[in-house]
Amino acid sequence: MNTGTGKPSAVTRRGFFKSASASLAGGALLATLPGIARGVPGPAGGDDTLKIAVVGCGGRGTGAAAQAMNTGKNVKLVAMAEAFEDRLEDSLERLKSLNPDQVDVPADHRFVGFEGYQDAIALADVVILATPPGFRPAHFEAAVQAGKHVFMEKPVAVDAPGVRRVLVAGKKAQEKNLKVGVGFQRRHQNGYLETVRRLREGAIGDLVSMRGYWNSQGVWVRPRQPAWTEMEYQMRNWYYFNWLCGDHIVEQHVHNIDVINWIKDGFPVRAQGQGGRQVRDGPDHGEIFDHHFVEFEYADGSRFYSQCRHQPGWATVSEYAQGTRGRADISGYRIEGERKWRYEGDDTNPYQAQQDALFDAIQNNKPFNEVDYSAKSTLTAIMGRMCTYSNRMISWEDAYDSKLSISPDRFAWDADPPTLPDENGRYPVPQPGSTVVL
Repeated sequence: MNTGTGKPSAVTRRGFFKSASASLAGGALLATLPGIARGVPGPAGGDDTLKIAVVGCGGRGTGAAAQAMNTGKNVKLVAMAEAFEDRLEDSLERLKSLNPDQVDVPADHRFVGFEGYQDAIALADVVILATPPGFRPAHFEAAVQAGKHVFMEKPVAVDAPGVRRVLVAGKKAQEKNLKVGVGFQRRHQNGYLETVRRLREGAIGDLVSMRGYWNSQGVWVRPRQPAWTEMEYQMRNWYYFNWLCGDHIVEQHVHNIDVINWIKDGFPVRAQGQGGRQVRDGPDHGEIFDHHFVEFEYADGSRFYSQCRHQPGWATVSEYAQGTRGRADISGYRIEGERKWRYEGDDTNPYQAQQDALFDAIQNNKPFNEVDYSAKSTLTAIMGRMCTYSNRMISWEDAYDSKLSISPDRFAWDADPPTLPDENGRYPVPQPGSTVVL
């Protein structure tokens, strides 16, 4: 295992998943220490400090680690794991500047490569999982097996087999009294909380239709460097490859999808849609689409019309609902119905609020497990991708039962990812009507 500046040895997919499932030594003890409620896995050692590790040191991992430390002075960052040393070191310097008294990550607690997550997990009480989502199921499974509390970013998987693994691990976490937060921060945002509560109580009557948008011009591209292998190129540009990202309907638009599932207190029974790529269609845009449109149908017959795109033009990230007695601008916290209403209260930082809630649950033994709805909202987004890639009507049952895994067979810098470029550097793009999705 590599813990320095070199690149890791090869890891087979089977071995990677097997090691993720194996019991790790040094699991957290059931603590009766000050600040940790009886029966909650907590700090081992001589004090009540909660030790955290971050796995995945990009912008979101760095932000989540800082917010975790902001929950209290008895929280300390002790370990970091990242595929790339430069990203780990950049993150560490940033966190030292933000929380200098709470960062203690010596060189032998910095793990570089595909396997380092296991070493970081072993050193912590609470683990932050913020790698590209293709790695999430294995990392979450390993953290739960080791008896650690977890915060993991959304989405929680990129395919149905990954979703099922996360659901199983989530149940095991509950059995072990482990607290698990997931990065759907809107569920901790005051304006959303109040708006959704009113809609679920019937403020606009029965919901007939919903709309959700994540329309933007797209995200970054990191130019290919001569020294990079194909695996490194794709890892550096993870947003454009489904085994890492799941396409932007899964990675970004899942936020809007989760809001609608939250309002409906359920999940679609079927969906159909269409999509493609017209504008962001170069070799540096990998294999993903640049636009998706999906019509989701819920058990009561109501429809959710879902749009996301990476194209210039009208941009919005928002959700709306139409009911039998009015309509709502959900993201704008406004209701137009028999009685007009607009949220006027404080709207604190939801990223901080979700960490506050998680660490309060850890320290005071409160129920806290956000896995079930997070995994099923992730599957909703995956089902949408299945529809746009295939032009098929997909049922919830078929999406859930899909055996199609899009992970690589081997995790190593010299390994071939699932999708490879042709002689012109272009990647195969899903073809609606012929692409296999189930």
